[in-house]
Amino acid sequence: MSNKKLWGGRFSAAIDKAVESFTASVHFDQRLALYDIQGSIAHASMLGNCGIISNAEADEIIAGLKQIQKDIESDNFSWQRELEDVHMNIEARLTEMIGDTGKKLHTGRSRNDQIATDMRLYVRDVVDQLSQRVKDLQIVLVDLAEQHFDTIMPGFTHLQAAQPVTFGHHMLAWEQMLERDRQRLTDSRTRLNISPLGAAALAGTSYPINRQQTAELLAFDRPSENSQDSVSDRDFVLEFCSNAAILGTHISRMAEEMVIWSSDKFKFVDLGDAFCTGSSIMPQKKNPDVAELLRGKSARLLGNQTQLLVLMKGQPLTYNRDNQEDKEPLFDSADTALACVDILVRMLAQITVNTEQMYQAASDGFATATDLADYLVKKQIPFRDAHEIVGKVVAYCVQNNQQLGQLNIETLNQFSNLIEDDVYDCLTLEGSVSSRNHIGGTAPEQVKQAAIRARRRLQA
Repeated sequence: MSNKKLWGGRFSAAIDKAVESFTASVHFDQRLALYDIQGSIAHASMLGNCGIISNAEADEIIAGLKQIQKDIESDNFSWQRELEDVHMNIEARLTEMIGDTGKKLHTGRSRNDQIATDMRLYVRDVVDQLSQRVKDLQIVLVDLAEQHFDTIMPGFTHLQAAQPVTFGHHMLAWEQMLERDRQRLTDSRTRLNISPLGAAALAGTSYPINRQQTAELLAFDRPSENSQDSVSDRDFVLEFCSNAAILGTHISRMAEEMVIWSSDKFKFVDLGDAFCTGSSIMPQKKNPDVAELLRGKSARLLGNQTQLLVLMKGQPLTYNRDNQEDKEPLFDSADTALACVDILVRMLAQITVNTEQMYQAASDGFATATDLADYLVKKQIPFRDAHEIVGKVVAYCVQNNQQLGQLNIETLNQFSNLIEDDVYDCLTLEGSVSSRNHIGGTAPEQVKQAAIRARRRLQA
């Protein structure tokens, strides 16, 4: 294979070897090879249909491209760093296979609109994969919610026990976070599914191309409206990496709770031996390493998003070589997000919930104090006064090492003579969660209905 650059006509001296190595991208952008071939087949087909090349030439090019695709898929393709990138490697091999006809493939096209097309095809594929896997994770959470619709646990604010909730309600809170993630991915797909092919270098082309045809062949919704924006736009990359970073943040929050819940001080859940590791020195340890890595990998996603924003912020129209640096953070975000969701699906599907420990933790810490305040409000005491009364009751309990439900009526009447025997209905954990019987509340019946609605949404 010749080492002459396909763009080398303007140059009389060979490129410096250090520069060649510095500017090469084929070691990472070869990942786009199948998308590049897909775009090239559509372009060649359009060139033939429009009479820009003959149908026989288009057929020969397409056959050659399909053979190259087979070679790549079977790991039988020789990538050449001196050919710089995925596009030049494929085009050079095509020309080697079919001769001068292969040189006609690039008619009416530039690497600028070529890479923009490849990347949109890639991101669209990743968005579809990630959306489905997020849905799989949501289904696991709905399963857990249905199993534990009435499993009582403490709800927290400031990591302090606040009010009793159900574990099922908590799982559906996670599911709602993921639903927004999935909606963002779906919404972004609409904006990215636009074809830049035909924008050429930046101004379009003088050849009588049919951009609508290539858009349809590649399953894009329509051609892009402005050739300059088409080759320089990387909003769809920024948006995907932003969505991945938000998803990673949600997964990190879930992982943090699992680290806490699985600790010896909580013992709310057991993550399973398959998702923990031991210590090299302390034989008793069972470390939640997978959950900790899930928490840690969110940093990669956040970092990739920041890197891409900084990359794009100073670029004038149109294409600049800076954009070579957009691919590695994109690929890493895609790989990381997919891997995190996959492992979380596996881990949550095997989690063991310690219902008794959760119930005991909810019993401690005055989780029904707000219920007592609400009880007094229903007796026509202003809420702020009720709040103060209950605060004094809690202080009494702390001093005497008692829980609210353990206080007798005589003691409670010292704080308000409006408290009667029916107060114990609201001081129990069951009474507390059952009283939140409205849409979005933690009442077991509401959790069951919310799980049903979530499953229907996911099955639609």
